[in-house]
Amino acid sequence: MYNVLFVASEAIPYMKTGGLADVVGSLPRYYDKEKYDVRIILPKYACMDPEIARQLRFVCHFYVHLNWRKQYAGIFETEYKGIHYYFVDNEYYFAGAQPYNNIYEDVEKFAYFSKAVLQALPYIDFAPDIIHCHDWQTGLVPVFLKTQFGDDNYYAGIRTVYSIHNMKFQGRWQLKAVMDITGLPEQIFNDRELEAYGEANYLKGGIVYSDVVTTVSPTYAHDITTAEGGEGLGGLMYARRDSLYGIVNGIDYQEYNPETDPYIAKKFNEKQMLSGKKANKEALQKEMGLPADPDVLLIGMVSRMTDQKGFDLVSYMMDEILSTLNVQIVVLGTGEDRYQDMFRFFQNKYPDKLCAHIGYSEERAHRIYASCDAFLMPSMFEPCGLSQMMAMRYATVPIVRETGGLKDTVEAYNEYEHTGTGFSFANYNAHEMLAVIKYAFDIFQNRKSEWNDIMKRDMESDFSWNTSAEQYEKIYDSLCES
Repeated sequence: MYNVLFVASEAIPYMKTGGLADVVGSLPRYYDKEKYDVRIILPKYACMDPEIARQLRFVCHFYVHLNWRKQYAGIFETEYKGIHYYFVDNEYYFAGAQPYNNIYEDVEKFAYFSKAVLQALPYIDFAPDIIHCHDWQTGLVPVFLKTQFGDDNYYAGIRTVYSIHNMKFQGRWQLKAVMDITGLPEQIFNDRELEAYGEANYLKGGIVYSDVVTTVSPTYAHDITTAEGGEGLGGLMYARRDSLYGIVNGIDYQEYNPETDPYIAKKFNEKQMLSGKKANKEALQKEMGLPADPDVLLIGMVSRMTDQKGFDLVSYMMDEILSTLNVQIVVLGTGEDRYQDMFRFFQNKYPDKLCAHIGYSEERAHRIYASCDAFLMPSMFEPCGLSQMMAMRYATVPIVRETGGLKDTVEAYNEYEHTGTGFSFANYNAHEMLAVIKYAFDIFQNRKSEWNDIMKRDMESDFSWNTSAEQYEKIYDSLCES
């Protein structure tokens, strides 16, 4: 049996700010349990749900030497859905009302966390064959492993996998400050290892020092090897292309299941698809204060309201969409003030056609996935994306831009061959987005049988974690057997 330790800054159900938490909290449950013992280690944030925090059991404590600092580390543990979780406790670093603060605080916080994880291994009596790190917050784990722990026999032979969920976030800070924080050898702060454009870069450190690098879709794996998609590290990613793998994320088919979902108005399966969608659509329209009209194209969005997610395109075309098409739009999320204000403005202008809920509700998100006819994701870039897969699970047809994981998971509708699972546009352009929305609207209104066939293909698509887990298992096997 191989031992695998996931190291991450968040995971459901303990802490979630984005899709990273869904991946880390779900993927380990899908490995072959007879061959892999997969465990997870996280920070013990003070802002965790107190009810959940009370369930954690104290294991031990020790002290972490972070250059000239000597910091306490407590280890707690628990079990959740068959997975063993560990937590690193330190009230100085992990206090506060949110898991992430400003970048200066976070670069020290996650340097401490990365080193504490490695020091914890002998105390928790779990010797991993593979340490699987996620995003910049854990980028120093492979660096510490090979520079400060490499001579210790206990750590000999540990291999590392480093997963990049979003290349844009890199953990960059001043070189001298990071040298002081980490105590890492001065000679590795060069442009081949930890330095990039005059700054220390945690993401780069993880990429350089890991045995294998993965990211969350094949298209995104290609994109980040280019100058356009590499966020300043395209050359490094191109150099690592032979040990770079793109594996599409999955979704939890138990949590997102139209047959059992407790949050939706009417449960349904493929045979009851049309009646189930009709009942849920009517219920959502009433919940959101919109006229209950079965003939209107109901479009959903569940997203952070940022440029990355394409909200500048939406803002530019919102007036024309609502004034010229028989559509309703329901939106759930938070983000930049200008986009929140934009939705408030158009909600006042078109109260029967738009309802935007500024905030987040897991229950309402499920109802939007299950109830809408279409789901809009016009992202500027999207490493993988989970919402389009969640929507398809409930027979809600995605309308997406062809980028990253959206291109890998949504097959464009072909009216001549009667294939496809959604609608897509190639260029990041507001008029192209509008054109594909109008095309989808035409199919919905005038070729209902074709639309129903797309819905059926969506429900038949398999985006469970099983396929993804098998691909990760192959990587683990190749590392352990080499």
